[in-house]
Order: sequence, then C-alpha cells, then structure tokens
Amino acid sequence: MPQFEYLVKDQEGRDQRGVEEAPDTGTLVQSLRKQGFLIVRINEIKEKKIFSLTVGGGGAGQKEKGGKVKIDDLVIFSRQMATLVGAGVPLLQCLEVLVEQTEKAKLKNVLRNVHEQVQSGKSLSEALEKHSKVFPFLFIHMVRAGESSGHLEEILDRLAVYLEKTAALQKKIQAALTYPAVVSAMAVIITVGMMTFVVPKFGEIFTSLNAPLPGPTLFLIGVSNFMRQNFILLAIVFTLLGFGFFQWKRTKKGQRAWDGAKLKMPVFGELFLKVAVSKFSRTLATLVKSGVPILSSLEIVAHTSGNVLIAELILGLRAAVTKGESLAGPLSKSPLLPPMVVRMIAVGEETGELEKMLIKIADFYDAQVDTAVASLTSIIEPIVIAFLGVVIGGIVISMFLPILTLTQHIK
Repeated sequence: MPQFEYLVKDQEGRDQRGVEEAPDTGTLVQSLRKQGFLIVRINEIKEKKIFSLTVGGGGAGQKEKGGKVKIDDLVIFSRQMATLVGAGVPLLQCLEVLVEQTEKAKLKNVLRNVHEQVQSGKSLSEALEKHSKVFPFLFIHMVRAGESSGHLEEILDRLAVYLEKTAALQKKIQAALTYPAVVSAMAVIITVGMMTFVVPKFGEIFTSLNAPLPGPTLFLIGVSNFMRQNFILLAIVFTLLGFGFFQWKRTKKGQRAWDGAKLKMPVFGELFLKVAVSKFSRTLATLVKSGVPILSSLEIVAHTSGNVLIAELILGLRAAVTKGESLAGPLSKSPLLPPMVVRMIAVGEETGELEKMLIKIADFYDAQVDTAVASLTSIIEPIVIAFLGVVIGGIVISMFLPILTLTQHIK
C-alpha cells in the first residue's frame, strides 16, 4: 500500500504533518477531512505529486503585466476555489489548478505567488494578505475565519455571493452617474464649440456691416472673444482647479467634507445614502454569519464603507459595543441611518436573528436603489434637455437678433 506525507491545518489553524498509508489519495483526503483538517498538501512518497500540473505558460522568472483585477474576477476565483476545496482537492493543488486556468496575467501572477507562500508553510489568509491591493480587507478576514472554523468552502461561497451583490450595486451606481455625466459633457463641448468657432464667424459678419448690435449679441461676442484670446490660460486654470480639488479631497478634512456633501446632494444624496446602508447591512451580515467576531466585523465594515462619515459612525458603534451596549442604541442617536433600519436591527438583536434582519435591510435597500436609479434617469433627462435648450437656444437667439434688427432697418 502506498505511503503519503501530508500537511494539514487543524481547526485552530496550526500545521499538522504526518505520514500515512492509504489505498489512494482520495481515501486519505476523506479520512483527513472527517477529522476536521484543512488539507494543504499531500505527496505520495517516492512518487509524483497528485494532480501534478505545469504552472503558468512562461518561465519562473518571467514577469507578466496585466490590467486591474476586477471584482468579477474575485467572484470567479471564490466560486472555483470553493468548488475545488469542497471536492476534497488539497489547497496547494487548488491553487495550481486556478493558476493554470486563469487568463488575466496580473491575477495569474498573484495566484502563483500565493501558491509559493502556502507551499512555504503560510496559511492561505497570510498569503492573500501580501496582496492586499488585489484582495480586499474583508476578503482576507473572511478566509481567515474560514480557516479557523474549518468551513473554508462555505465561506468562499458566501464571499462569492457577497461580491456578486456588491458588483451589481456598483454597476447600478455607475449606470446612474454615467448618463448625466456623458450628457453634461456633451453639452459643455457643444457650447464651447459654438462659442469658439461659430459665434466669431457671426461676429465678423456683424462687424463688417457697421450696424448697432443688441445687448445680448454684444455680450455673447465679448464672451466668445475672451474665450478665444485666453483659451490656454482658461485651460490651465481649470486644470489647476481640478487638480487642487482632487488633492484637497485626498486630505482627511477634505474627504470628510466631500463625503458629507455627497450625502446632502439634491437628487443624488438619497441614492448615496441608500447604497451606504445596503453595503453596511450586507457586509456586517456576511461577516457575522461567517463567524467573524462582532468587534472585528465592525472594524472591517468601517474600513470598507467607502464614506468617512459612515466609517466614523461604525467605529463609534464599535466603541459602544466594547462597553457592553447594543448595536441599536448608538445607531438611534445618529441622523444618518433611517429609523426603520435602526428598528429592524433592534428587533434582530432581541430575537437573536440579527443576520437575517441585516440581509432583509440590504435586500430592501438594493430594491430602493433600483427604483432610485430609474427615477434619477427620468428626472435628469428633462433637466439636461432644459439646460441645452436655454444655453444653446440663448446663443442662437442672440446671433439672430441683429438679423431681425437689420431687416427692420431695411423696411
């Protein structure tokens, strides 16, 4: 009977090594999994490794460049990893398979390095932590919770669902913001084009006639001449203003002021708040359900909130919970969260079904975001059309006023 050497992790995350005889690797895998171990590596003594694969297409030292790893890539990685772990494939072989079939160069390099780290004796969460720009803070802590509890497969599945919901929410926001941004940009381009190229031509014609011009026309020609003569200066000024705004927004004070302004914006503020509530509820529910301690969960939620004011609220909540207070108590004192959310959290705490209540809140606000996005599109469209009508219509009328004046003089 062949002998196998193995490396596994127990439920407390400690390495356990050993040598055991078994008819085949499948039998040994089942035996170790029944004992509650997470399988890292199994090697048949004096034989090749099971599931032996050639990792990557290039040499070991070959450096590949790739684009940004998107949230959809992490969803696929989580689902595939959960499937392989659930099938009893040892962790190292899982990573080898994923490296082999991953198409995106950057993610392939990252997984290759994770494989090397795990092979050197580190846990999966420790290996992922070295790539914190690719794997979010929440992702790493949930994997760590899965390793500690011995339910890595379930945690990875839960991660995939959470990431899918988050990606869907982000796409809704992008859809809501892209339409007005594109239309507004087109309106600005058309206006600048008319002021720079069309109005000057009419101005030359009117000047050659030596006729008195109406006030609106004189004003428009004056603005047009100023824009043409100082085009480079205006471009530099607006570039510096944009650069200054982004630099200010990166400061702690600027970020706080900007995040507060976003929540108070007309039309958009309500949408941003609904997104924040949905993200807070779903993230906290996912972490608590995965076995992450409540204090650690609140810290992770604060780090992933995406809004400084929401993060400050959650960190204040964490401090209150440390002192023995409930979640609903401190939240009820904040003007940010709607009363319905606070009440549902209070009911969840009283009934012992906090996770279910948080998921219900997240699902409700996801539906609210859908409605808000649809309403936003219907509201913004007439506003943009009215803006274009006033600005471009004003330019056209100002240009045709002298023609009407001249016609009256001819009569």
